Amino acid sequence: MDRARWWTAALFLFVFGDAIAMQARGPILPSLEETFGVSEAALGLIAPAGTAGFVVAVVATGILAGRVRMRRTLVLSALGVVVALLVMSASPLYAVFLLALLAQGAAAGAFRGIDRAVLSHLHAARRGRIYAAYALVWAVGAVLGPQLVSGVLVVADWRAVFVVIALCFLPTILIASRTELPSMDAERSISRSALRELLQRRSVIGACVGIMLVGAIEGILFTWLVYYASGFYETATANLLLSVYLLAYMPARLGYTFLIDRVPSLLLVLATAIPTIPALAVAFSGQTGPILFVAVFVAGAGLSSGFPTLSAYAVEAAPEYSGPLNAVTNGSTYFGIAFAPAVVGVLAEWYGIGRALWVTVGLAVALLGTIVLTWLWTGSASAPTGDASRT
Repeated sequence: MDRARWWTAALFLFVFGDAIAMQARGPILPSLEETFGVSEAALGLIAPAGTAGFVVAVVATGILAGRVRMRRTLVLSALGVVVALLVMSASPLYAVFLLALLAQGAAAGAFRGIDRAVLSHLHAARRGRIYAAYALVWAVGAVLGPQLVSGVLVVADWRAVFVVIALCFLPTILIASRTELPSMDAERSISRSALRELLQRRSVIGACVGIMLVGAIEGILFTWLVYYASGFYETATANLLLSVYLLAYMPARLGYTFLIDRVPSLLLVLATAIPTIPALAVAFSGQTGPILFVAVFVAGAGLSSGFPTLSAYAVEAAPEYSGPLNAVTNGSTYFGIAFAPAVVGVLAEWYGIGRALWVTVGLAVALLGTIVLTWLWTGSASAPTGDASRT
């Protein structure tokens, strides 16, 4: 196996483990509530703690992708994730758990700020497809996350969950520490003026707003869907509902892997966003049983195209600056993942979790409007190239 394939495997393995770690947070909320005796509003801090450090780190390392020592940054970041997960497992106080979660997010963000830039240059001829495959690997890990929690809780408490997750990152550390990184000379360092110009492009603005809205909806569901379902299902079934939602990502993203090079980007996101709105409305209308499971599956399939398609769409504007563009798109989605669940936590305290989750319907409508406006603003549904979409 050549170095490019080893590194592709290492990056995919990391995002696989990162997805498991992220999807373990929602299913352990009831356990954290019982262990630390905290309120729903305090539980809502899980998402901001996990993503605040991530957003700062992913933006910083992504913007500096052309200057930092990539291999060293990737190895140290993966090590940082493992250490933070072990601290989370041993936390005596909820505040310590949140601080360790903040550190884990920052370490993961430093890695994720660079990983897709590396993939962009390793697979420049099929960037869109490799991004979709990367997102598919994330989906596989995400599906397994809630089931991992259920399995571990059968034989141990929630603390063991994070020890098991830490083991998932060891193969990445081993490969990255023993394999030289292929040349990344195509990645250019970006000046302040060039970054400012890049962020003013219509395609980049539209993609970032769209990705932020997708992240907001996903963050709410990742964090609160199990908690919502635990009101009328036992723990294993509630966790299964989240897995069904995430399971939809796998066939959907597999399909997008083939469609992304054949269908205009904005048309693809628009077509998949439309059924998401009624699916979310049905999911939080008080339905239980098969209707609820079908609704969350449809919502998952619709939302799953947003991040990989819009991020590849934005990078096509300036592939030589894939690091900074990956930084702002990653930062946008995780900003949405950070703030929206916290808002829902406050609303749940006031109105109940069922009503609070209707925020997702409004966000889905806003996503649909953003895609339409971006299409009209840029004049095309296809991925931009060069200067075609400047303001």
